[in-house]
Amino acid sequence: MKKLVIGILAHVDAGKTTLSESLLYLSGKIRKIGRVDNKDAFLDNYELERARGITIFSKQAVFEIDDRQIFLLDTPGHVDFSAEMERTLQVLDYAILVISAADGVQGHTKTLWRLLNIYNIPVFLFINKMDREDVDKDKLIKEIKEQLDDGCIDFGKAGTGEFYEQLAMCDEKTMEAYLEDGKIENSLISKAVAKRKVFPCFFGSALKLEGIQEFTKGIIKYSIIPNYPHEFGAKIFKITRDGQGNRLTHMKLTGGKLKVRDVLTNGVWEEKVNQIRIYSGEKFEAVNEVEAGDVIAVTGLTKARPGEGLGIEEASTFPVLEPVLQYQIILPNGCDPRAILPKLREIEEEQPEIQIVWDEHLQEIQAKVMGEVQIEILQSLIKERFDVDVAFGDGKILYKETILNTVEGVGHFEPLRHYAEVHLLLEPGERGSGLKFDTKCSEDMLSKNWQRLALTHLKEKEHKGVLTGSPITDMKITLVSGKAHNKHTEGGDFREATYRAVRQGLKEAESILLEPYYDFYLELPEKMVGRAMTDIERMNGTFEISRSNGSMTVLVGSAPVSTMRNYQKEVLAYTKGLGRLFCSLKGYDICHNQEEVIQSIGYDSEKDAENPTGSIFCQQGAGFFVEWYRVKEHMHLESYLKKETNLETETDESKKTNYSEEKTISLEEIDKIINKTFYANQGKKSGWKKRKAPTYSYYKTSNYVGKKEEKKDEYLLVDGYNIIFAWQELKELADENMDGAKTKLLDLLSNYQWIRRCEIIVVFDAYRVEGHREEVMDYYNIRVVYTREAQTADEYIEKFAHDNKKKYDITVATSDSLQQIIVQGEGCALLSAKELKAEIIQANKRMQEEYEEKKGIDRNYLMDSLSKKAKKQMEDMVKGEG
Repeated sequence: MKKLVIGILAHVDAGKTTLSESLLYLSGKIRKIGRVDNKDAFLDNYELERARGITIFSKQAVFEIDDRQIFLLDTPGHVDFSAEMERTLQVLDYAILVISAADGVQGHTKTLWRLLNIYNIPVFLFINKMDREDVDKDKLIKEIKEQLDDGCIDFGKAGTGEFYEQLAMCDEKTMEAYLEDGKIENSLISKAVAKRKVFPCFFGSALKLEGIQEFTKGIIKYSIIPNYPHEFGAKIFKITRDGQGNRLTHMKLTGGKLKVRDVLTNGVWEEKVNQIRIYSGEKFEAVNEVEAGDVIAVTGLTKARPGEGLGIEEASTFPVLEPVLQYQIILPNGCDPRAILPKLREIEEEQPEIQIVWDEHLQEIQAKVMGEVQIEILQSLIKERFDVDVAFGDGKILYKETILNTVEGVGHFEPLRHYAEVHLLLEPGERGSGLKFDTKCSEDMLSKNWQRLALTHLKEKEHKGVLTGSPITDMKITLVSGKAHNKHTEGGDFREATYRAVRQGLKEAESILLEPYYDFYLELPEKMVGRAMTDIERMNGTFEISRSNGSMTVLVGSAPVSTMRNYQKEVLAYTKGLGRLFCSLKGYDICHNQEEVIQSIGYDSEKDAENPTGSIFCQQGAGFFVEWYRVKEHMHLESYLKKETNLETETDESKKTNYSEEKTISLEEIDKIINKTFYANQGKKSGWKKRKAPTYSYYKTSNYVGKKEEKKDEYLLVDGYNIIFAWQELKELADENMDGAKTKLLDLLSNYQWIRRCEIIVVFDAYRVEGHREEVMDYYNIRVVYTREAQTADEYIEKFAHDNKKKYDITVATSDSLQQIIVQGEGCALLSAKELKAEIIQANKRMQEEYEEKKGIDRNYLMDSLSKKAKKQMEDMVKGEG
């Protein structure tokens, strides 16, 4: 039987559970539709869920429609349990996104849409509660297109011209099909849905079973069954425990088959499957064998974790959503924290979004969660499972830190018989980008295995910032330099040096504090809008009026979690229960009260013994500690940023000086110098010749008198940095982006080569780059040279001119007066930067003129070649058609 895994997602109160009940009822899986308010929903089978009327844990139901077996995964809608929902996304073939017609696209709906895009899951939309009064269908579909995607199309109009026209605008293939046939086949529509080009929208009321049948048929009609490989693979997405305490590992098979007693491994652990269960609601069927496409739970695995891949399946990336609040777990008197901690780890396994932390310094257990509702659930679970009454302290915001400028962090670890030095480039990233790691370190400086080790140490630890000790984020950390000792370096040395390099860099950088923000949706009576606006401004939030119907108004916006997290109770109080506040995590942004938070936390980065900011150096056989601000005075390697600065500023300064000298020494004066030095005893002028003006140098026909000289290949050598800083437009670009200036120069010379038809070599200095070897590369039709260490562009050009002056006709483009004298002494022609620019402009102008001349040539027309009789017949035909 064909298998399809479908997840159902929604903003809280959109009617997700009711839709699940309707789908199960119409498929014949259940005989009666359960209700959330009646506490008898088929999938909300935990007592906590029925008591609170919300879905807390994702669960599955299995039913059949036509020839398909559907695994329906119901996910939590409340924002506090979004991480539980996100884990389920990893195993879905398709998703159903439920939107309330009464509320439209809400804040958490956008979060869900963003996650579905990240995980690349095709989506069917069901717009629920269409039985409500004052619901405007056209307005709703317009809002969905604007807020989510223009590919959201009303499939209730399937088969109409308007339907096909909208489909045609979503994908090239559907457009081609529509233009050829005037309609689009279902197979093409299904492919467009699978590629996330089209998002089918269906309308109805789950409570009244309106539109559900059409929605079910639409899913079957426009979904494609995945093709699975024969080789075994599985994705683990959840851990739970049954009533008897058995650990259940939930997974989807993505390839091959699985039997009871099979041995599974992720490369680290290896364990045997004792039982295979297929759950539907709270009941399950034990089976001996399952195949690809099945969603199952197995017993016997004690080390598996959510997100792990088995067989051919790779592990998942870290969840996008993460905790933003932290609470101290207060244990009853006589309860040993170290005894309860392993039990709390069981709950953490089942709900990774709840992170249990043991603070050794404070000797207390802390829980990191996404919201306050999770705290209530955690409290109930601990009581129910372990019969322990716990309380919670005041919640604290989980802050993060990042930097505003680029710095180089240096870490050195050299106690006796140990050695490692690491240089890291810390660069600020975009907000929400997290941490990214890279390496730009030469293997001549540090071997590949030490580089990999340093990167491993960067990734293995949660690095603390220096303002509050909060985790760092939104930056790129690049290994740019390092050093090991052939005899004394051990793996742990690079761990110490890497950690210290991060901290030293953070101390030098301009750090800022980030705090979590909510996107909110606030609906309340119109007469209370003024009060709400005042409150939001007081909470340092931003807002706008989304809509108003005369009695109720909706405000949407964002505000810090720290100021808004208790606002729900206030809204209920001053609106007398009429107001509704929904929040979804927006992400981290600049803290609104940074100084106040830093002062209240009171973190001293230089007294954090576990995260030192300084380094260890060795002198006279003994190690000694160096404070972070003096590390660079003692470091053994040259600063990476200093080398870059020298390369792009010191070298550039010399180029600027050289160009200014063009005004003080002319080519005629250089001619006199050459004749007084190189050719002083020859009784004649030098053998080199000044280039003629650009207008005549290339385009004017040469007149040869007497014996014709043997024609040599022409070479033009360009001193890259000299020209860049001699041309004003390139100099201005270089001040902002040197790479951009280089590219522009190379593009101009590449175009010039096509006109001039000579060999062009552009030479750039790299002589200050330690260990750099000469690098030669082709840029389209010209050649680019980066000189080796200790060799300047001048030296390269001089050597080339000396070695090849008899073989080639060489011209050098530079405004460096000393270099001009030297290359002219080698018998080469010379172009100053100003003359090179003029010649390029003239060459382009000439080509344009030639092109215009060709365009102006008279063309042969058919009518001109016809006889008078034929022309008359053609004219009569035209008149006849008229």
